Amino acid sequence: MEKNVTVYCASSPGIPLHYFEAAEKLTEILVSEGYGLLYGGGATGLMGCVADTALKMDGRIKGIIPRFMIEVEWEHKGVKDMVHVDTMHQRKALLIANTSAVVVLPGGSGTLEELYEVVSLKKLGQFPHPIVLLNTKGYFNPLIEMAQKMAEENFMRPEHLGIWDVADTPEGVLAAIRNHVPWGPEVIDFAAIPKSNGKN
Repeated sequence: MEKNVTVYCASSPGIPLHYFEAAEKLTEILVSEGYGLLYGGGATGLMGCVADTALKMDGRIKGIIPRFMIEVEWEHKGVKDMVHVDTMHQRKALLIANTSAVVVLPGGSGTLEELYEVVSLKKLGQFPHPIVLLNTKGYFNPLIEMAQKMAEENFMRPEHLGIWDVADTPEGVLAAIRNHVPWGPEVIDFAAIPKSNGKN
């Protein structure tokens, strides 16, 4: 059975070089380990880096991109396995439909939206697979601190801090995927936040 990893990441080309280096290394590792890659279909930024690296290694890569992005020439023309959809919602659904893990590289608002949709699904027992943040140069530290604040102030349970794994290096991403303990549908039993301070 084929193994796939979904990669969420930036399309911006103007970001620091070390993010590209980490994306390239991660792609090399995943392809070498026999994983196919699912990504958003873009040709620039970290998206383009992931696609270019996978193609260079003759790896399996599948892009999923909305048609309106094709019209503004964001589509990677070298990725032959490209699915065109009508909406961003369809894109996000297909990106996680047949995957073994989600890996999140540094990105902007779109990347964070994709991340938090799958985090919410996992919290509700609808996504059992690993979610791994590649925390290059501490990029996700503020996001991790925000999650900790949510738990400390009872916006979510402390158990939900385990929804994602954090890897500082590309090699750490592979270890996190391998060591992941699946979340089953039973996790919805503790999805609700208990009452506190006498308030409803």
